[in-house]
Amino acid sequence: MPLIESLTSRVIPPGSCFMVVYDGGSLWLNAAQTITAGWIRTGGNVSYTTYTEFPEDVRVRFRKFGLDTEKLEREDRLRIWDSYTVTLGQKSKEKCANDSLKVSDLSIRFAREQMTPQPRPDVLRIGDSASTALRFNDEKSFVEFVLSRGLPSVRLTKTLQITAYIRGAHSDWLYKQLEAAHDGIIDFKLEEVEKRTKTFMRIRSMRDVPHDSEWHRLKIAENSEVILEK
Repeated sequence: MPLIESLTSRVIPPGSCFMVVYDGGSLWLNAAQTITAGWIRTGGNVSYTTYTEFPEDVRVRFRKFGLDTEKLEREDRLRIWDSYTVTLGQKSKEKCANDSLKVSDLSIRFAREQMTPQPRPDVLRIGDSASTALRFNDEKSFVEFVLSRGLPSVRLTKTLQITAYIRGAHSDWLYKQLEAAHDGIIDFKLEEVEKRTKTFMRIRSMRDVPHDSEWHRLKIAENSEVILEK
């Protein structure tokens, strides 16, 4: 797994769930798509949920990374879930889309489609900013959904999951509940360094996997992928 396993000394076990807490304006979205591309290049499959932009904009960036999105989606190696169009009050034309971000509706779909014991360790699930879903739900019901549906589905299927939340957008109670339930916490922060803004990343914590918890500066490559700055 690009970026993350660059800072670990052991392979991350299947069924692990990670929570990203990021500053708005940082390179997190580019990093999420970099991780996706790297996973696919090593033969894995990805379910990428976009809450922040149209799926076609995501495809454009993946193509810049050198991915053949049409072929990958046709082979079902890449699924781009549209959770953005619904936030605009419109109906998505995508094959994979959420028509509602209310947890009462999402819970039904998860129970029907995701709560199965079929192992899929080749699958990585990424949600670019689940903070968007909290615009349509109260925090208590959202946390209950994550704890009773979202995370158990990852454990059952032995997939890997990375879900991101904007720093400072929600209550301390929500962050603490979610942080306690995840296997690892990853931070992305934006700082001014020598009159320029820079993004830094660290693994704040990770259960059972030795890791480097120091802050590391990131930089963006010509094709918009994110790499660790040496």
